[in-house]
Order: sequence, then structure tokens, then C-alpha cells
Amino acid sequence: MGAKLSRHELSTRHYTSMHKWKELEIRLHKNETIDKEIHEQIKREKEYWKQVLIRIFVVIRTLAKNNLAFRGTNDKVGVANNGNFLSFIEMIAEFDLVMQEHLRRIKNHEVYHHYLGPSIQNELIALLARHVKDKIVQKIQEAKYFSVILDCTPDISNEEQMSLVIRCVDVSTSSTKVEEYFLGFVKVDDSTGRGLFNKLEELLQNLNLDIRNVRGQGYDNGANMTGKNKGVQKRLLKVNPRAFYMPCACHSLNLALCDMASSCPRAVSFFQVVQHIYNFFSGSTKRWTVFKKHVKGLTVKPLSDTRWESHIEAIKAIRFQAPEIRDALIELSTSADFDAKTRGTAYSILTREIDNFEIILGMVVWHRALLAVNSVSIKLQTEDMNLDDAVTKLKDLVSFFKDYRRNGFEGALEEAKILATSMNIEPIFYEVRVRKRKKHFDEIDEIEEVQPPLQEKLRSLDDSTLRNSCVKLEKYLSYEMEFDINGDELYTELKVLRSFLPNETKKAIDVLSFLTNMGGCYSNASISYRILLTIPVTVASAERSFSKLKLIKSYLRSTMSQERLNGLAMLSIEADMLSSIDYDSIINEFASVRLLCYQIILAKVTGVKVMVSKRKQVTALSAVDMGL
Repeated sequence: MGAKLSRHELSTRHYTSMHKWKELEIRLHKNETIDKEIHEQIKREKEYWKQVLIRIFVVIRTLAKNNLAFRGTNDKVGVANNGNFLSFIEMIAEFDLVMQEHLRRIKNHEVYHHYLGPSIQNELIALLARHVKDKIVQKIQEAKYFSVILDCTPDISNEEQMSLVIRCVDVSTSSTKVEEYFLGFVKVDDSTGRGLFNKLEELLQNLNLDIRNVRGQGYDNGANMTGKNKGVQKRLLKVNPRAFYMPCACHSLNLALCDMASSCPRAVSFFQVVQHIYNFFSGSTKRWTVFKKHVKGLTVKPLSDTRWESHIEAIKAIRFQAPEIRDALIELSTSADFDAKTRGTAYSILTREIDNFEIILGMVVWHRALLAVNSVSIKLQTEDMNLDDAVTKLKDLVSFFKDYRRNGFEGALEEAKILATSMNIEPIFYEVRVRKRKKHFDEIDEIEEVQPPLQEKLRSLDDSTLRNSCVKLEKYLSYEMEFDINGDELYTELKVLRSFLPNETKKAIDVLSFLTNMGGCYSNASISYRILLTIPVTVASAERSFSKLKLIKSYLRSTMSQERLNGLAMLSIEADMLSSIDYDSIINEFASVRLLCYQIILAKVTGVKVMVSKRKQVTALSAVDMGL
């Protein structure tokens, strides 16, 4: 063997091969191989398509974020009425060389797959939405504990859509924050408690979210949601007793206002007057013109039966513009340009309603009352509102009504007299009688309790009460052999915590931020505050998602598929998270899916199996089935 190797090393063939090998190595280092131009061309073409896809993604993001329709009456580039998507592409091409080149290739039939068709739109929308949803699910899994918020509404196609919103404490960033994430609409055929719960269970399983980690549930006051025997909340409590149910505070406040107003005949009569004034002016363009001639500020608005706190807008227009509205009614009742019926109705409203001191007093009283209600309602609908703050806000509202009932009438009466005098109306009641509120035999004068700040509550508790509360909380947060916290350890942590808690710490979220910055020193207290902040107060986020549903699935887009609806809704509602997405990773995934599509098609022809992950294979198969 040695002799043969020596002869080979001295042979001409060996020297020639070594020479060629070294030349190739040098050319590879200098990038001077024979296929250099081919590689450069491939590289340029790859970069070109990458830039095209980035622009397409940006257009899709812009249209989805603003809830705009994509398609027009046709899908051809350069043709009129081809929709917003292609119109935006053409607009970009007027200033951008990449899109100019792309449209030139399409026009000259140099490319067949131009990625501007409706099918590719669906794929790109679904791809963007899936990336956003994956980021949301990752945040929820990092938070571990979460709450579910459900609500249902029919869409324009008369299909029942259920909105799923997840509430959790975001611990992935340096600043602790309560977040409520939208995870999609689900078309439901069975709107009973069992049907909705089965859908919820299926959704959580598909999202890889453990139903045992649910610590709160929030719904409206529908019987299928809140039923104590067969409602969704009861069925979820059977599976997970730690999923504390919280009825929507805004819905409950709305029901209380409805009962409060409907129980008083004077209140019912007053709101009928407000609605009557709106109906009279808005029922005719000529009457509305006279109204705008005299009233330069707010316009009269109708009342809403479902949102009582919005009555403040209807009353505000009359309360602060009553003299101008009165002038408009005087012109309508005396002008010969209007028929007898209009003049008679205007005169009736003027004399029986506007010139009635009781109605003027009602304007003052109800405006002040609903102003307080509206401020509380708006705060309750914020995403970071927690149970502790909600109870405080509602107690403050009850205290306001009690104080206003005792001490507010004299001030309101003086304010109404000033307004009546400015309108030349005599400030007297048509019916004068002394009204006394019935006092029950066991009623005593109440002393309002002022709610102390959070750290003062913690410091004011004696050791025995604090320990009992910690033991009770441990019991509530345990199920079978699982325990979220240890009551004795929580008691010890809180005893130490109340000595070191900063004075500027006022809210539960501030306490949790302090605990997070302290690392793992207060593990039980940290978990307790996370669960407290996780429990939802209102279903306002689900209601807001329905606003997007009406904008996206409109009358002209009623045939939209459920997948496209969910994709566009995700991109619109979670627009902030969409802006932080890395387009390079999305384009790489898109390219790999396209390559896998061709491999699957080839496999169907040749019978050779494709060895890839199940998720990518499902994505590619769906793309092949859509004809992509």
C-alpha cells in the first residue's frame, strides 16, 4: 500500500487534481466560481420577492387596522373599481421602484404568481393573524393564571358569533400590566349554556391553554351565561371551582339605573319629554334647519334603552341650551312657513314641557346624577380595572347618591331657578305638596365609610383577622390536591410586607409591581395579587370586539368566511401587537410553506412521503386545497 501511495503522489494525475482543487478553493474564497452569476441572479431575485412581500404585508396591515374592504368588483391590476388592496398597490408603484417593476412584469406576463390575488390575501391575512395569536398565547402561558370573558351577538348574516377575550397579568416585560387579549370569534349553533361551554372548552384546548388555570370568568347577565344551574359559569365551576365568577359591573349598573328610573313616574315622564323634543326636531329637515339656526352647539340626541349612562349626552344638549331650544320652538309655533300641526306641536312642547319648572329642575338633577354615573361607568370599562378598585368606585357612587338625596336638592333647586329666570319662566311648581320619604322602623342614619388606600387597609388589619383571611384565601384557591398558595406563608409575607410597602403604593397593580421587583421573596403574595388582578370586572372588551365585527363584516362583506373574519378582527383589535411583528420571519415561513406545497403536490404524484412537522403540513395542505 505504501509503495502504491508513493507512486500516486508522484503521478501527473495527482499533481493535476491538486492544482485544480487549490484553484477551486481560491475561486470559492474570492467568489469567482463559474456559477457566480447564477447565484447572484438567484440572490437578486430572492431579495426582489422579499421586498415585494414586505410591501404587500404593509398594505394588508394598513387595510386590516382601519377595517377597510380589500376587494372591489374585479381583481385585475390597472382596472377601475379593483378595490382598496390593488389600488394601494398601484399608488405605491407611483413612487416605489420595486412595485413599478412588479407591475411591469405582471403587465408583460413575465410572472404568473404575482401574489396579489384574493386567495393569497387570505393566506397572508391568516399568516399574520396566526403570528399575533401565537404571541398572545405565549404571554398567557407565561402568566399561567388567566380569566375568560365571553359574549355573543348576531352578525349581519344572522349568525351567532361568540367573542373570546382572555384577561391576564403580563409578566413578560419589566413593567407589570393587566392585559385583555382578543382571541377570535366563534360561530355557535347552540347558544345554550352547554353549547357555549363546550365551545369554550374546545377553544382553550386548541390554544393549548389549561382550563384548570382559569381563575376568573366574566359574562353579561344572560341566563345562558349566568344561570346558577345550567349556565356557562356553573358548568365551568364544576370543572374548576377556582374560576371565580364576576357578573359584569357595567351591566349590573345599567340594570340598577333602569330600575331606579322606571320606579319613579316623574323620571319616566321627564325622559319621555327629552325623547319627544328629539323626535320633533329630527322628524323634519325644515324643523332641523330652524333648530340649527338657533342652537350653535350640541345637537339633541335620542335616548338609548341599553346604555343608560349615555343619557347624559341627550340631557346635556337640553340642559345647557334650553333658552336656544325655546327660541327655536317659539319660531316654529308662530311662523307661517309651517303647517298648523307643526305649529300646534311646537306650542304644546313649549308650554307644557319647556316652560315647565319641574322639567327644568329635572334637567339639573338628572344631569348631575348621570354625570357621576357616567364617570364611574367609563372607569369600570378600562382594561386594567380590578375587583378592589371596582368595589371602591361603586361604593363611592352609592355614597354620592345618598349625599345628593340628603343635601343636593337645595343646590339643584337654586340652579334651576337661575335657569328658569334666564328663560323668563316663573320658578314655581304647578302642583305643590309636601312629599315625605317613608322611613322604616329599623332605619338609622348612616355614616359613610371612607375607603382607605390599599396599604392603609393592610396595615389596619389586626393579626387575627389577617391570618383568618389568608386561611380562607388558601381554601378558595385549592382544589383536590392542588394549592395556589399557602395561607400561613402568605400571612407571614403580608406581615413583613406592610412594613416595607412604599407609601406611594395605592393600587393592587402597584403592589404587584413592587413584589415583582423584589424577585421571589413574596411568592404567595405575588400569586394572590396576580389572581386578584386577573378576575374580570366587566365584559367591555368583548363588547368592543363587536364594534369591530360590525365594521369588518358589513352588509357588502356579509359572505366573508369565518377564517378571514377572525384574521381581520385579530389584526384590527390587536393592532399594537401587529406593529411589532418581524416581517423577515413571516416571509421565511411563507416561503417554506410555498416550497412545501410543491413537495406535497410532487408527493401526491410520486407517492413519496414528506417528512415535516404536522403544523406546517396542515398549513401547506390547506394552501394546496385552496388552489394556491
